[in-house]
Amino acid sequence: MKAKVLAAMLVIIASASIVLPIASADALLKEDFLLESFSKTVDFMDYARGYATLNGLQRPPDSYHAYLYMNYINTSGLHMFYAGLDNITYGGGAAYRIPMQSFIMHYKTNNRTRDVLLASTFLMLLAFNETSSSTIPDSPDIHDTLWASFSMGFDLTALNATLPVLNSKTETIPLTHSDDKLEWSWGMKYTNLTALWWRTWIDPINPHFENSWPVAVTVYDELTFTYKLTINPDAHTATLTENHIIGRMRDLLLQVIPRWVHYNSTGTYWLGTKIHNDTIYDFIQNNQIKMSIVNFQTSILADHETYSTTANGQNVTDTETPVTDTSVTTYADDGEKISNADFATKKTYKLFNYTSDPTEQNYTINNATARTAKAAGFEKNTGLFVYHMSLMKFLPLVVVHMYPGLYARAVATITNMSRANYFYITGYGNYSGYRVEHDPTLTVYLSTSATSTPAPPNGGVIIVVGITAAVIIIAAAIIVRRKPKTPNTTTLPPPPTN
Repeated sequence: MKAKVLAAMLVIIASASIVLPIASADALLKEDFLLESFSKTVDFMDYARGYATLNGLQRPPDSYHAYLYMNYINTSGLHMFYAGLDNITYGGGAAYRIPMQSFIMHYKTNNRTRDVLLASTFLMLLAFNETSSSTIPDSPDIHDTLWASFSMGFDLTALNATLPVLNSKTETIPLTHSDDKLEWSWGMKYTNLTALWWRTWIDPINPHFENSWPVAVTVYDELTFTYKLTINPDAHTATLTENHIIGRMRDLLLQVIPRWVHYNSTGTYWLGTKIHNDTIYDFIQNNQIKMSIVNFQTSILADHETYSTTANGQNVTDTETPVTDTSVTTYADDGEKISNADFATKKTYKLFNYTSDPTEQNYTINNATARTAKAAGFEKNTGLFVYHMSLMKFLPLVVVHMYPGLYARAVATITNMSRANYFYITGYGNYSGYRVEHDPTLTVYLSTSATSTPAPPNGGVIIVVGITAAVIIIAAAIIVRRKPKTPNTTTLPPPPTN
């Protein structure tokens, strides 16, 4: 029932949103993966339809399109495939700009004994307010008041005349490299993103969310992902640094029964009339609302299991373990090191106070928190994530295209949160709705090649897959799966209203 309510809510809001889809797209070809690198925009649904046709599987409808900005790097024994979603459409003329980031890497471990499949997923933004019962400072725990923030890129200008124009846009950051091709960078920037906040509980005993109506509707100035890949042949490592920016909140529509109240940077409004001088930043600060990011990571080997521990050997799988001042290393069950997520090297973030500096040139340095979390609080919250994972089920198609022998294992792992080595939460205790910049790192341990462009792997090779999928993709999955058979004539009551 909850899924149906959420689906209906999204379809209703979608009636106010129009984003023009990309007029044309490049084709993704098998030969592309023979190149040293490529960069193109591809309709991934066309790719999925082509694969389904060749293999006798059910095709996605012809009216479904998902335009992805793709980059591929093939050098020094490392193969990385990246895809960032520009927009998605399910027919009917409307397209939705929904940030989704994925990267796929293949490398052979340092001693060349095996190949690895590693999945790391950016699951969602999670706002929180600590209570007197909170157990973990500056990090959302089961005793806090939590709100899952799902950004969707909808244009909600029809809801109230006092809101700014909210036409979502995407900027692609070109793939570039150093002369020796050991450093690569790329990214995407989404602007004017609209999010619904849903009251959420992550207690492993009873995980759920309340989606009868969103607690709030808010607009983020931007959500930006930039990546830097650095290959060190001497150290036999490849380090991926993701700099993510959570732009400042510009507008907040808060449901204060029986009306909606609108906060922005100039004050508080109701029915277009200013009723108070408290700004959106005053509201967030006064109510001590903080922000966090939830991720999960999974590793796969062909013939071994994996496990993950802190630097002092503490198990982090399905545990509540602080990792702010340490790292989490993943090993094969025979002790070979596979990857390392180092939280201690980047345990601070930048916060840009828009109130004191509207140019956002100056910032303060603040301490982030990092901890692992109980898996059941998220993976058993099926009403919240089932559509998110449903959309991600298409990602293994790339795996089967490049490495067909691993398709079944990829399907069973990449989209299955219960297979995670660990969930981890990064908390931003000092927030106030301002711009946040943070750049955590992930290092993989590989055997580098003497040549700059090794031959593409064959069907027996396992890949490393890292997925950074913003929670915004849930909206697309719900809309695709629950598309109404007839036009929906219901309209959202225009907040703020009585």
